[in-house]
Amino acid sequence: MATIPSDYLERVYAGVLGKIIGVYVGRPFEGWTHQRILNELGEIQYYVHERLNKPLVVIDDDISGTFAFLRAMPDHGVGLALTPEQIGQTWLNYLIENQTILWWGGMGMSTEHTAYLRLKAGIPAPRSGSIALNGPVVAEQIGAQIFIDGWGLICPGDPERAADLGRRAASVSHDGEAIYGAQVVAALVAQAFVEPEISALLDVATAQIPATSLIYRVIQDVRAWHARYESWYEAFAQIEARYGYDKYGGNCHIIPNHAVVILALLYSGGDFQRGMTVVNTAGWDTDCNSGNVGCVLGVAHGLAGLETGPDWRGPVADRMYLPTADVGQAVTDAATEALRVAAVGQTLWGAPLPPPKGGARYHFELPGSVQGWVAEESPACRGVLTLANVDGHSAAGSRSLALRLTALAQGRVARAQRETYPGLAASGGYRMVASPTLFPGQTLRARLSADAANSGAVQGRLFVKAYGAEDALALFHGPAFTLAPGADLETAWRVELPTGCPIAWVGIELTSAQRLDGIVYLDWLTWGGAPDVRLVAPGHGGRRWLDAWTQACSAANTHPEDTYRLIQNEGRGLWIQGTRDWRDYTATATLTANLARSMGLAARVHGLQRYYALELAEGVARLVRQRYGRTVLAERPYAWELYQPYRLELTVQGARLIGAVNGETLFDLEDAGDLDGGAIAILIEEGRIGVEDVAVRSVTE
Repeated sequence: MATIPSDYLERVYAGVLGKIIGVYVGRPFEGWTHQRILNELGEIQYYVHERLNKPLVVIDDDISGTFAFLRAMPDHGVGLALTPEQIGQTWLNYLIENQTILWWGGMGMSTEHTAYLRLKAGIPAPRSGSIALNGPVVAEQIGAQIFIDGWGLICPGDPERAADLGRRAASVSHDGEAIYGAQVVAALVAQAFVEPEISALLDVATAQIPATSLIYRVIQDVRAWHARYESWYEAFAQIEARYGYDKYGGNCHIIPNHAVVILALLYSGGDFQRGMTVVNTAGWDTDCNSGNVGCVLGVAHGLAGLETGPDWRGPVADRMYLPTADVGQAVTDAATEALRVAAVGQTLWGAPLPPPKGGARYHFELPGSVQGWVAEESPACRGVLTLANVDGHSAAGSRSLALRLTALAQGRVARAQRETYPGLAASGGYRMVASPTLFPGQTLRARLSADAANSGAVQGRLFVKAYGAEDALALFHGPAFTLAPGADLETAWRVELPTGCPIAWVGIELTSAQRLDGIVYLDWLTWGGAPDVRLVAPGHGGRRWLDAWTQACSAANTHPEDTYRLIQNEGRGLWIQGTRDWRDYTATATLTANLARSMGLAARVHGLQRYYALELAEGVARLVRQRYGRTVLAERPYAWELYQPYRLELTVQGARLIGAVNGETLFDLEDAGDLDGGAIAILIEEGRIGVEDVAVRSVTE
């Protein structure tokens, strides 16, 4: 293509939505056979999670891996020179062993876990995923295909480039036919930006792989059965007979499932609901296959294509979770991830665009987007408020979130809210790993306006809900404001909370002394910068303050002698909290080693392989940059001892790094790297340390 498509961002958004909707449809009955689905659920027409007593929005490797591994592009500098080895390094940065993204089934059982163990042992990609090392059965499972959509999303109208990048990404963990299947899916997604017709898409996608491959033959067979049989059931029977699970080893081989993806695309006729029905009723790896089909059809027909059947988008409300070692990005939404993906594609094309509304976190600029905002449904709030994305009512953009009020009066409250720290437990073997995204000391800002036709003035306040005593949620409010009909305003609140109360929700509360029917428009809501917060034990009961830390070390907990006690059995471990919004700040902590090769305090943490750190190690103090390898920026002798407390202080301010121990500045230097924001972490290498008085305070240039 000569230029990037004019509707590129919206089509990426539709692809992201199609991906997550597909996963959410198929996840509750993942692994079921076709016959069991028909017997117990019937033909799948819509979400069935409630029938199986399961949540709709879940943690899932298909979603987490797709968007986490694509971060290799911005993390290594967006460009076409990206290598499989660099993508493998990205795995080691974002994966916390036995916790995030993958199904951790063990060596030789889980393809991705096997590849991770190879990478961890120092075997780089693509050898980490090779048949030569892992054997054909392990190397040709489905994982390469399920994580691949993003590489197509960044290559609009360029299937050859998408297939090439897809090959590099797939080879980290897979080989052989699995790579060919991944290349086909990546090419389908890329070509769908310019070609909606399925047969034409398949012509282009199959041209990217060898005609001698089994994947190529599978696709030709399914196309022939589609031409022969009017009913997809008859075509699926042919797939079962020739390419069924009984023909291939392992837990979830790519061949049967790739055949189902092609089947669903062909019999969908381009219709999203029909595609969901076919791919999910067919069975096998339903969430994976459904996610791939949903992404292709979402891109091919855009947001309008998601609206031709039932309301797929409403129940999801854009909500996504991406649990990784970059803990502050776990709570996210489809619009936010679409912007991140599109930014990579736009940069590749040399056409970067500024983010909507000056980079506001919640901007509602994409049609239909609610970015995870929902109406509270407590007894005092139920039935008063509905939310919808609408045109207009924005000072800096084109859309806003309408808060539609019905019979709001004394005794009734309307609260529109967004989760910022998940209460969701582990699901389906995948663990929730997340930091809060909003912290005390940060300033909430929002712009709102009232519809001119409102029946009266409405009173409002920003609010947060935070975990307090016994992990119950407590409500905290910002300053009150009044919105007369037709009026608009910007409001701000510097959030201050008791110690040890992680913020779980942010929102806007509306009340009225008289009955009021009308609309308040939320143009945007945002916050940013570093907090002013003490991350210490609260005076109340509960554990959510402790769960707000992410454990990437052997053990971490409280102890009567220590606020935190960290243990690392071998190598280096981290204990992480914070977000990439934290840019210029000072982090402090008091560390006491019972036994340790080294211990330290890290800042601007982007995962396990990207951070700055002040360390005490083997008779020296060091200032280190970790970026897929360790660089000692400065070092000096320092005779620290076991059992003695040391107060570490690390300031990151622009390019300037200042490290101090026990009030003495040891280092003051500049490093112009790409680590411009991120969380904090406590570091421990081979030993046990006690940690006290952890704090973060904002600094300005």
